[in-house]
Amino acid sequence: MRIPCVYIMASGQHGTLHIGVTSHLAARVIQHREGLIPGFTSRYRLMRLVWFETADTMEAAIRREKQMKKWKRDWKLRLIEEANPHWQDLAIDLGLAPAPNGREQ
Repeated sequence: MRIPCVYIMASGQHGTLHIGVTSHLAARVIQHREGLIPGFTSRYRLMRLVWFETADTMEAAIRREKQMKKWKRDWKLRLIEEANPHWQDLAIDLGLAPAPNGREQ
């Protein structure tokens, strides 16, 4: 089932962050983990899903992603820590194995 959402991947607690948008979150996390999306996330090994938010439409998700990418880093960290204070790998709740980088908590 496709559900538009905005997500944040991280290298670890308080590590490097990436904000993205997708309509199939589990598949996108797998793509990031397997390095199928060349660029920032594969270069910095951002494999832990630490936050996500669903949207009613893909257009709304894209607007939210663009808004969040303009935020200061502190705002992004606060958003993550309000919902996920221990920076757990939320991909586990989607039925995926923990992040393979060995730094999940």
